[in-house]
Amino acid sequence: MVELAGIIILGILAQWVAWKFKIPAILPLILIGLLVGPIAAEFINEDGSKWIEPIWNGKKGLFPGEGLFYFVSLAISIILFEGGLTLKRSEIRNVGPVISKLITLGAAVTFFGAAILAHYLFLLSWDLCFLFSGLIIVTGPTVITPILRNIPLKRDVSAVLKWEGILIDPIGALVAVLVFEFISVGGEVGFTRTALIEFGKIVLFGTTFGFTFAHALVFAINKKFIPHYLLNVVSLSVVLLVFIESEIFAHESGLLAVVVMGMVIGNSKLENIKELLYFKESLSVLLISILFILLAANINYQDMLLLYRWETLALFLVVVFIIRPLAVFLSATQSKLRTNEKLFISWVGPRGIVAAGIASLFGSKLQTAGVVGAEYITPLVFMIVLGTVLLNATTARIFAKLSGVFLTKSEGILIVGASKVSRLIAQYLSDNGRHVVLVDSNQNNIQEAQKIGIEAYTENIYSDTLQDNVEFSDIGYLLALTGNADINRYAVEKFGAQFGENGSFRLASKAELEQRDISPEDGVFTLSDDFNNLIEVTDNFPNIREAPIKDIDSYNILLDKFKSNKEQIPLFVKTSKGELHIIPSIDDKLEKEIDAKSKLVYLGKSVD
Repeated sequence: MVELAGIIILGILAQWVAWKFKIPAILPLILIGLLVGPIAAEFINEDGSKWIEPIWNGKKGLFPGEGLFYFVSLAISIILFEGGLTLKRSEIRNVGPVISKLITLGAAVTFFGAAILAHYLFLLSWDLCFLFSGLIIVTGPTVITPILRNIPLKRDVSAVLKWEGILIDPIGALVAVLVFEFISVGGEVGFTRTALIEFGKIVLFGTTFGFTFAHALVFAINKKFIPHYLLNVVSLSVVLLVFIESEIFAHESGLLAVVVMGMVIGNSKLENIKELLYFKESLSVLLISILFILLAANINYQDMLLLYRWETLALFLVVVFIIRPLAVFLSATQSKLRTNEKLFISWVGPRGIVAAGIASLFGSKLQTAGVVGAEYITPLVFMIVLGTVLLNATTARIFAKLSGVFLTKSEGILIVGASKVSRLIAQYLSDNGRHVVLVDSNQNNIQEAQKIGIEAYTENIYSDTLQDNVEFSDIGYLLALTGNADINRYAVEKFGAQFGENGSFRLASKAELEQRDISPEDGVFTLSDDFNNLIEVTDNFPNIREAPIKDIDSYNILLDKFKSNKEQIPLFVKTSKGELHIIPSIDDKLEKEIDAKSKLVYLGKSVD
């Protein structure tokens, strides 16, 4: 009981540490697992016992016999299902040629290059080498996102790294599963016709069960056969059912089945897909926390000593400094990416949770089956995972500055609320060369924004998903323009530090305006108008216009004219250099900002 509770407590503590210090959670999780496992047994406890013993050894331990491997299999099946849910066909079509090549050509370069390298360095069989290389093609969003979240990068660079991690996760898992299954069916009979038939059965049953049950579950959910409060737990039970049933019909086909199931559901017209994703994401965090402490603790000190040789360092250096850059540069041929951007993408390639989890599972299974050299799989993959995470977590920011992809000033603008007035302002800002992003929980507003070519996302600002979007790394201004003053204030308080480094502004409430209880220091977007005023003027005069101003006096005269008729709402001052300044933010320095060619940008009726 103490060990089980300790794993959960330590796992959640590791997740908090990762959040606090902005590092991938896999790093503290594996380090804690190594500490309570092989390190405690070898250097701390005199009797050579581990603080946490995953397998029952006659005196202590959590899982008897094959129990640990059953738990790992079920946990990874849920994690892979969640990964499959994130893989969308539309994303593969729209992510661009560089990302498409990275997850195909780039993955192939890593797959074959790492296999050849492992074979000649460690003299392992080709099938084990290809299993190893299949495992390390996976990066994954759980390790990429924390590294990039607080590094302001050029948008194209962060987008490539983000989408490579998302798309390669289930693809890499699928490759590793297929290689392992081929090893499993060919271990005794060799790569003969029988082995190929068995392999075909695994692929057939895995894809069939995953595809069939996915459509059945989508049908049941959309037809309301499942009550809302049971939606998540029924989905979880169906995932486990698919895994078990597929395993019964074709051993080792369960992981393939759940990946296929996740991919099919993720691309289906499921009304509750976001809710399902949130639940699976929370469950995956808990399972990952438990899983990787268990897996790292299960490693023996003797397994770690297998890596105490020069070949290990050579393998790591070649994978990181030759194979990864080769894969990136080949994938980015004839792209718009510059050499320095390709170099940074080559540098940031941390391997992820799926690689470490599946490596431990498959390595243990192959060792139990007596496959020669299988004892190298888990420690080698863990070495690549820990090494790349440590390297990238500590040097990514420095290398971004050295390579010139670090943004010294973030000029992008995030607008919370996608109403008609927000869309109008966003369109103007976009036409003036600014990267603008709209977020709103109203799907109709988002669709209207997307129709006019504005980048827009359906997001709830009370969730944490907005903070994980590394494509917003060039955002430096935050405008909260919803009709709810409390939401506007909350958005500025929660996201101001991350997205509003150059300024965070909100719409004031009607009460604040009437009581004149505001000032430019409060970060308000306009000192005289609330959301209703903006909407009224937008309905009557849906245009953003520019009026010339040559000095502070002409500016003040124009403002007084606007206040008298309420048919114009001033928004920005546009300088001769094309810079846009939100008016309340520059009230104390207008004389320095306004020159002979400046313009007052306003919403409403044209000035006569």
